[in-house]
Amino acid sequence: MITWQIERNAFGRLVLTDAAGERHENVVPVRAFPIAAPEEGISLVSQDGHELVWLDRLADAPEAARALIEGELGRREFVPELRRLIKVSSFATPSTWTVQTDRGETSFVLRGEEDIRRLSGNTLMIADTHGIQFLIRDLLALDHHSRRLLDRFL
Repeated sequence: MITWQIERNAFGRLVLTDAAGERHENVVPVRAFPIAAPEEGISLVSQDGHELVWLDRLADAPEAARALIEGELGRREFVPELRRLIKVSSFATPSTWTVQTDRGETSFVLRGEEDIRRLSGNTLMIADTHGIQFLIRDLLALDHHSRRLLDRFL
C-alpha cells in the first residue's frame, strides 16, 4: 500500500509527502540498475541524499506519481543508445565518430580508448569529451561495419 504522495512545486521540483505528513522538497528519483533493469529498483532520495521511498518496480507507483517520476528521470538521464557506427576520423585518439543513435545521427569526439567501458559481456558505455554517455546495449547486435570499426578501439 502506498503511504506517500509526490507532486511538483511552483519551481518544478518534486515534493514528497511521507506517511507522517512531512514534506520533503527537491526529491530526486534514482534508478538502482539504470541499464540492466531500468523499471526496477527506483529510490526517491531527499536533497541531502537520504532514501525516502524505495519502489521495487516503477509500475507499483500510482499512475500520477509514476508519470512525475518518469518525467523527472527522463529530464535527468540522457543516454542515447548507439545503433551504428557510420565512420571514425582516425584510428588514433582523439578521433571524431559519426554514429546513428536511437535519437538520430550525431558526431562526437572520443578522447581515448579508456572512455570505452565494458559494463557486461556485450554491453558497452562510451563517453565523449563533453561527458555524454552513449550506450551499446548489445555489441553483437551491431552490423559488421560497426563492429569492425569498434574492434579497432577495444
